Amino acid sequence: MSPPTRARIESFSSQKRVHAASLIISLFGDLILPRGGRVWLGSLIRLLQPLGISERLVRTSVFRLAKDEWLFSETLGRRSDYLLTPSGKRRCEDAARQIYAAHAPRWDHRWRLILVLAPLAPQDRNALRRALFWQGFGALDEACFVHPGADWSAVIDALMAEGLGGVLADLLPLLAADVNLAGMAAGNADFVSRAWDLRELAGAYDEFVAVYTPVLEQLRGGQQVAVDEEDAFLIRLLLIHDYRRLLLRDPELPEALLPDGWPGESARLLCKALYRRLMPPSERYLDRFLCTADGTCPSPDPTFRTRFQPDDPLTAL
Repeated sequence: MSPPTRARIESFSSQKRVHAASLIISLFGDLILPRGGRVWLGSLIRLLQPLGISERLVRTSVFRLAKDEWLFSETLGRRSDYLLTPSGKRRCEDAARQIYAAHAPRWDHRWRLILVLAPLAPQDRNALRRALFWQGFGALDEACFVHPGADWSAVIDALMAEGLGGVLADLLPLLAADVNLAGMAAGNADFVSRAWDLRELAGAYDEFVAVYTPVLEQLRGGQQVAVDEEDAFLIRLLLIHDYRRLLLRDPELPEALLPDGWPGESARLLCKALYRRLMPPSERYLDRFLCTADGTCPSPDPTFRTRFQPDDPLTAL
């Protein structure tokens, strides 16, 4: 039987359909952005090859990401580097604030609401919903979006970056200290249940914990030598990729608004504990195989090592 690390890698590699573009964004956000944010296409192909992702699929995926304004290329001689666009970088940085958070968000017991005051064209309405969903907002209906802690200036920046500056005049932000102000007399729990369906997300968190707990157990107790540098890199990439995909669906509600026994906190602590064990060998692997078009390997920004600081008891497991 394969050890848990190898089993996770083999499980991913055996998928009939891999969303390589999404995996590449995870790779940029966690591993490439701290090292200058650029990578030679040949190096990118080499990094993903052990997961069974072909050169053709990598090339097709980066072309699509460039078309969707996630990435852009810079040519140096016969080689090309790929970098995040300003919009792509902002999205990765927004995700990073959630992924590497030291603790669950606090709540000031005030709701942030955005009301749509005028009918929008279908294209603008759908784009607005997607952009606000990315910011963690739930929808009470097509004209009212809600969040327990969003910063309005950050929301404006996000909407502007998505090309939605033209709809800002039709939006009214409100701050409600009591759900009754939003027409909800039944209480916060009912307010949450109307805006978000957390049942499917809870199941996904449970599955994440079930997949990665055996991996952590393999690395616990000084057994890190059983995992080589390549496997450490691949597991780190898959760990953050899977966790990022969960957070994209997670409104990151404060603990006071979550049901008892919410598995999102267990998943966060598990991800944190496993990540810190994988960091040293995976960074050594990047030192060998990550390079830019000029052949150099950028050093990591020292600040990235503050990710997942061990301030939780479970990180000592």
